[in-house]
Amino acid sequence: MQIDLTRGGIIHYSLLTCVQQSVMNFGILMVQGLVNSFGVNVMAAFAAAVKIDAFAYLPVQDFGNAFSTFVAQNTGASQPERIRRGIRSAVWVSILFCVVSSLLVCLFAAPLMALFVEPGETEIIAIGVEYLRIEGLCYCGIGILFLLYGLFRGLGRPGVSVVLTVISLGTRVALAYLLAPIPAIGLKGIWWAVPIGWALADLAGLLFYLRRPVWAGNP
Repeated sequence: MQIDLTRGGIIHYSLLTCVQQSVMNFGILMVQGLVNSFGVNVMAAFAAAVKIDAFAYLPVQDFGNAFSTFVAQNTGASQPERIRRGIRSAVWVSILFCVVSSLLVCLFAAPLMALFVEPGETEIIAIGVEYLRIEGLCYCGIGILFLLYGLFRGLGRPGVSVVLTVISLGTRVALAYLLAPIPAIGLKGIWWAVPIGWALADLAGLLFYLRRPVWAGNP
């Protein structure tokens, strides 16, 4: 298993990472535009809830970054067995943390919203609580996705991470715009589009990994 560390290889990996970040930001902007169409209260609730959401799963994002370093080191050392053991440990740690975060966010969604919104703004708080409880139930999905990003970057396959990002955010944007206009669904369609995107990207990442697992080597 070898990672191309020549100038061309570094540029290639860097460009793919830039593409991944660009896709993420573009998708977020599109969802933000849809949320804004629902009015000021929804905009305020979404802005506050997203801050809480991002803070809740920030540690698992860092787990993914650390895991990328671990995988890259052992890829360079040709130690696939260490990587396999590391995958098991990383998955358990990430899931455990995500379960704890999910419980805390779901149980304390209202007090957390009150940190950013005046107590009298009951409608804004209610919208934010709905968002947080839907997203909070599914933090394991984003935790696994961050690990998959780290795994494929560490294996020298950053293109797969870009594909997973496109699947996750593409699903989120498409479902949000498809479901939000339906009166019976509305905002919940935007909220549920996020974990559905995570789940599909996780499934795709697992399939990519099984197609060429660690012990199969890398070009």
